[in-house]
Amino acid sequence: MFQTHPLDMPEIRFIIASNLGLKDLTSCARVSQDWKHSFTPSLYKSVVVSERGPNMESIERNKHLIKSLKVQRFISANQSSISGQIRVLSSILTNSRLTTLDLSGNSIRDDGVQALSEVLKTNSTLTTLNLSNNAIKENGAQALFEPLKTNSTLTNLDLSGNSIRETGVQALAEALKTNSSLAILNLRCNVIKLNGVRALAEALKTNSSLITLDLSLNWIRDYAAQALAEALKVNSTLTTLNLKDNVIGKDGSLALVEALKTNSTLIAVDLSGSKIGEIGARVLAEILKKNSNLTTLGLHSNQIGSNGAQALSDALKTNSTLTTLNLSNNYIGPNGTQTLADALRTNSTLSTLILGVNSIGDNGAQVLAEALKNNSTLTELDLGLNSIRENGIQAMSEALKINSSLTTLNLILSPIGDNGARALAEALKTNSTLATLSLNENSIGDNGVQELAEALKINSTLTTLDLYCNRIGKCGAQALAETLKVNSTVLILGFAN
Repeated sequence: MFQTHPLDMPEIRFIIASNLGLKDLTSCARVSQDWKHSFTPSLYKSVVVSERGPNMESIERNKHLIKSLKVQRFISANQSSISGQIRVLSSILTNSRLTTLDLSGNSIRDDGVQALSEVLKTNSTLTTLNLSNNAIKENGAQALFEPLKTNSTLTNLDLSGNSIRETGVQALAEALKTNSSLAILNLRCNVIKLNGVRALAEALKTNSSLITLDLSLNWIRDYAAQALAEALKVNSTLTTLNLKDNVIGKDGSLALVEALKTNSTLIAVDLSGSKIGEIGARVLAEILKKNSNLTTLGLHSNQIGSNGAQALSDALKTNSTLTTLNLSNNYIGPNGTQTLADALRTNSTLSTLILGVNSIGDNGAQVLAEALKNNSTLTELDLGLNSIRENGIQAMSEALKINSSLTTLNLILSPIGDNGARALAEALKTNSTLATLSLNENSIGDNGVQELAEALKINSTLTTLDLYCNRIGKCGAQALAETLKVNSTVLILGFAN
């Protein structure tokens, strides 16, 4: 009795197609007409347009199959040619099931955006649109935001690295008052300033769909921050707010911190590069004692000092929701670190603590090491650029022999030398949880590297060891090469085998 070969069955070919790479899919699609029907859908499900990828004609012919399209680089940098290719993309959007379109870094400018905006008025499939770094200005932004007033499918819009400015954002704010689908909006680096933020703030008072808003690097000052703070007292849907790297001063920062007293939905806030200072840290600490929503807090470069750190540390003793805290570059010093170490002995939720660039020195490292012996929740600790030397590293190494939760430890730019490396090597022989160890620029020579190499012959959990910019000579390189013959799981950065 004749039996059908499995590869002659369309359902089998479809299953195989879902597990093949682009090169194999292309080859299979050329076998026969039947195979073409089976393998082409997977080939065009997710398409990247590049110099080596499919051409625009091929993409347009198979547009009904494409769900995700990324234009890595338009075939020609000529602006008229780009406009022509944008028209092809517009045609694809008109009649397709495309859900994700990534045009980032293509300089499509206002003309390209205006062409796309016409299609968005009727498109009902696109959910994610990335237009970052495209030299889009006010006119392009206004054209793009008009269809947003009625569009009901777009949920994720990335406009970072453009120049839509205040006028463009004002048009966006009007759209947000009626739009009910957009959930994620990235406006990083768009020079939106005071009037733009004020317009957004008004929109946030009534908008009920936006959950993530990135306003980092936008020249936002105190008055703009205060307007945003007022909106946060009313808004009940925003969960993530990024205000990193603006020029918010004391008054604006305090207003934002005060808003957290009444806001009950924000879970992630980044105020890095603001100036909340010690006073702001104290106010924030009082809020953290009662707040039960916030899980991620970014306070990099906020001049909070050791007293501000102490206030936050007191809050951490009772707070049970915060999991990530960035306090890098805040002049905390060893005294502030002592209070944080005390908090780590009782806190049972914090998993990531970033303390880089705080001049904590050996004393700070030693008190943190003692806390790590008892803490069982911290998984990531960043102590880079803190003047930690041999004594501090020896204490940390003793803690690593006991601690069973830490998976990532950053010690970059710490002059620990060979003795410090030797201490860490001893810890690695028994530690069974650390997966990533960064020792970039640590003044480690061949002797220290040889000790680490020996430890890695025993250790089976470390997957990444960063040794960039150390003094690895021939002997150290040979030792690492021998280790890699035995240990196949670790990736050693800064060493070429």
